[in-house]
Amino acid sequence: MTHALIVGGGIAGAVTAMSLRKAGIDSTVYESYPTGADDVGAFLVLFHNGLEALRTVDAHQPVLDVSFPAERIEMLSHTGDSLGIRPVSGRGTSPGKAGEPGGGGEVLEPRTLRRAALYRALHDEAARRGIRIEHGKRLVSADKASDGRVTARFADGSSAEGDLLIGADGIHSVTRGLIDPQAPTPRHTGQTTVCGYAANVQPEAAPVPGTYRMIQGTRAFLGCTMAPGGEVWWFANTPGRELGREQLATETPAQKARWREHVARLFAEDASPAADIVRATGDEIVASNAYDIASTPVWSQGPLIVLGDAAHAAAPNAAQGASMAIEDSVVLAKCLRDLGTPSEAFAEFERLRRERVEAVVERSAQLNNRVVPGRRAEPRAPGPDGSGPGASGPGGSDGHRDTPDDVPRTAPVPGTPRTGDANWLLHYRIDWETPIGAGHP
Repeated sequence: MTHALIVGGGIAGAVTAMSLRKAGIDSTVYESYPTGADDVGAFLVLFHNGLEALRTVDAHQPVLDVSFPAERIEMLSHTGDSLGIRPVSGRGTSPGKAGEPGGGGEVLEPRTLRRAALYRALHDEAARRGIRIEHGKRLVSADKASDGRVTARFADGSSAEGDLLIGADGIHSVTRGLIDPQAPTPRHTGQTTVCGYAANVQPEAAPVPGTYRMIQGTRAFLGCTMAPGGEVWWFANTPGRELGREQLATETPAQKARWREHVARLFAEDASPAADIVRATGDEIVASNAYDIASTPVWSQGPLIVLGDAAHAAAPNAAQGASMAIEDSVVLAKCLRDLGTPSEAFAEFERLRRERVEAVVERSAQLNNRVVPGRRAEPRAPGPDGSGPGASGPGGSDGHRDTPDDVPRTAPVPGTPRTGDANWLLHYRIDWETPIGAGHP
């Protein structure tokens, strides 16, 4: 039986292992964290497409059990005036006829959950299925043998052999550099994302349950929703230069207070409830740099391949990073199931996925530009430590890059803007039963 080495035990790694198991392929997950990364990150939204991909491999229920619905969006201006309420895009029934791939059935509605809860739910489900996850395994190199097999070598001196190596090791992927030493590195988007949890928000400031209230401030953007217990979960997309680990830290009370006040000041001159929500936040607050990778020219080489953020990383503005990684995991497993060799499977995986994921990266970059207008030339607000930002934003492209010439473009690939489907992003479905080559991903 084929055995896959999966590098990275996050969302993409766990779902890849479960998808491969459903495809009849054995795997082991190697995670660099010594005990688990379930305390990393803040919260996220899984949209219909990500949840439906999980349902394809029967892994959706554990996620539904630890999440709550996102039903509608309310837009507010910096004056606090409502600009309207609408349902979350794509809710309801998929297009097409019942029984067709992705068509005519009730879809799983978007859900909000903590990243730690998603991580734990997926890891617990993987363990329940007998998938082995080894911790404290940081990849440093990979040797390819003449018979096509690969040996992964880890920082602790250990190694593992397999038929292929899948890099699900995130935006700062080691695997990406092993495949192509000239691979692009992550680009800072000119944005810092800050998340927090506010327990005592006044009723007039809090969104109603099931609603994401999106507030466009004059200096930053804030989105928030109410959890079932009444706590308001919020995120703020704030202009700012790339910060170091110590500058991003929120471990001590002083560090938490500094970030809380920094974000609140960005909204202090607005008449919206954003500043009040931020100031009602207790000890739970986290800050992170926002990055993207417009395009990774080489996804695979020999028995090595990358997926998820290791292959394509979008700025957080479109909230599709986790869903894209989940889709990747399922599609790659299906390609490996249906095609004769890893090289054939990798080529088909790239054909099916590249245009879609790069369109999402571009979309996120466009949304980011609304938060950080003119980010290459305009000065930005200083960080919470008071240090001034650089005079210009990061170099590189603006998030758009044409699909490489070696990727076939003769016919639209399902799930891309070229199909003409207005809901190409959220209505994407993976037809697990139909073999690759029969017209569906």
